[in-house]
Amino acid sequence: MIDTQHQESIGVLSSLSNELANAVERASQSVVTVNGRRRMSASGIVWSADGLIVTANHVVERDEDLTVNLGDGTARTVTLAGRDQGSDIALLQLDGSSLSVATRPNADPKPGHLVLAVGRPGQSGPMASLGVISLVGGSWRTSEGTNVESFIRSDAAMLPGFSGGPLIDTSGDTIGMNSSTVGRRGDLTIPFDAVDSVATALRAHGKVRRGFLGIGAQSVELNAGMRQSLGIEQERALVIVNVQPDGPAEQSGLMIGDVILTVQGRQVATVEELQDHLSGEIVGQAVDVDLLRGGQLTQAPVTVGERG
Repeated sequence: MIDTQHQESIGVLSSLSNELANAVERASQSVVTVNGRRRMSASGIVWSADGLIVTANHVVERDEDLTVNLGDGTARTVTLAGRDQGSDIALLQLDGSSLSVATRPNADPKPGHLVLAVGRPGQSGPMASLGVISLVGGSWRTSEGTNVESFIRSDAAMLPGFSGGPLIDTSGDTIGMNSSTVGRRGDLTIPFDAVDSVATALRAHGKVRRGFLGIGAQSVELNAGMRQSLGIEQERALVIVNVQPDGPAEQSGLMIGDVILTVQGRQVATVEELQDHLSGEIVGQAVDVDLLRGGQLTQAPVTVGERG
């Protein structure tokens, strides 16, 4: 009986081992070596069939003379399509197609899921490390002050050269991109959808567009009586304490002492929330800003400027 159980246990472990090896083999077809810094090479993920490759921004130390090595060892020249230091994502363009593209998981990652970090930092082929997801977090602000939609933390070892490579599930689907620097406490994985959002912006503009109104502001608590009389539900808003000369806010008539309640219908209670609302395709567009001025509700259209 004991011997039978032992054989069954061996069979289960052997099956799991084979599944993990197959997952790495499948995922590694879309993992490339990125040669973009003086010291050791790093990894990248083929993101689209037309040759877009996602990698970590910090491993691309130069803008030119960039190459990648494909799974068959072939060296190919790539160009830098864009980079975003805040999210530690860079986008490379490889001419030609016929590449295996990373696939998105069918299910959301959860704490306890087995995962593998995969890299191709050199000519010896793909490498992998096994771990478990310990945390799937929500929106967070990087050390650069950039808001990222979510993050994943696991105990899969980020070996040297793994930055820019994928964290995969046991089917070989790409959960996200690994980075050894984007988190304040080191290794993190940026989830697939968050990476895709940044990659889309980089493809369109070469950078992630971040807007500004040209104001200095601070969070304030709104008076309960005033809120009740004006029918305002939110408890905090932003009071303008400084207006940049000839900036978007001044050009639209905003003044020191105005209290910003919403931007394009979205409540703002902190400076960070305001910055988050001003990113992306909203840059350059006229948005409605709801204000309190002299105890009365008013609205001003403001064209969002773009940070240099």
